[in-house]
Amino acid sequence: IMMSNTALLAQHPPTFGLKGGLNLSNWSTEGEGETEMKTGGHLGLLSHIHLSPEWALQPELQFSTQGAETTIQGTEFTWKMNYINVPVMVQYMFNNGFRIEAGPYAGFLINGKLESENGAEDEVTNEFKKTDFGLGFGINYLSYSGFGVGGRYNLGLTNINDARVNETRNRVLQLSVFYMFDKNHKAKSR
Repeated sequence: IMMSNTALLAQHPPTFGLKGGLNLSNWSTEGEGETEMKTGGHLGLLSHIHLSPEWALQPELQFSTQGAETTIQGTEFTWKMNYINVPVMVQYMFNNGFRIEAGPYAGFLINGKLESENGAEDEVTNEFKKTDFGLGFGINYLSYSGFGVGGRYNLGLTNINDARVNETRNRVLQLSVFYMFDKNHKAKSR
């Protein structure tokens, strides 16, 4: 088994790429207070590692702007939360370029701000936990040119609210474009 895996890695060495796109984020909250979707983005690096001809592991490193919007006493507020996310996706690759994926992610809070509609900002980083863990589920398409598109839903499993008033979990839909650098790998990865 080890020899066949070594032969597979020699035939398909890890490849690297760039990824970025749109975030549609919100929070799942328990208790009082409804939140609405916030638009943001993500940008990062990825590595694609074949485990077999159909299966691959794809670790990523992303900067991700997340959060939510809410209205308090008639005033609109935006929670601006910046994370470094590290997803590790297991992918099943079809012969037509499509891939389905699922796997865990860890998120590390860089900073958080609460901005009111009049432009005033408050630092809220200390009101939130520094780590977030969850699961991602998605589908991608990789073309022969090396460009691809994908969608992923990140389901936060941990309470990120450090104030312990209401439990709060991240919910993020990511729509991405990506580019794989290795030209020889693109046709084989499909």
